[in-house]
Amino acid sequence: MAVSTANSWTFLSNHAHVLVCLAVEPDLRLRDIADRVGITERAVFTIVNDLEAGGYLTRIREGRRNRYELNPHGPLRHPLEAPHTVGELLAALSISPK
Repeated sequence: MAVSTANSWTFLSNHAHVLVCLAVEPDLRLRDIADRVGITERAVFTIVNDLEAGGYLTRIREGRRNRYELNPHGPLRHPLEAPHTVGELLAALSISPK
């Protein structure tokens, strides 16, 4: 589901959208995430690398595919949210990582 251009802003960043996609379906292909978030596959690749480098997820190679494991204890990065974790964000959105 692509983001409508008529309403161009959202409450969550693309990083959060990618994280939510992977929390729900840890074996999604980058192409599928790009379609759901409404960004390019290259942008998803960059975001996944950012999240992996930041310790928010781990990439696990399974044959020719990747599966991603989230770190629910990773702190949110903005100073206003820093006391909270990725797990708390997902819980607030009623999403339980698989």
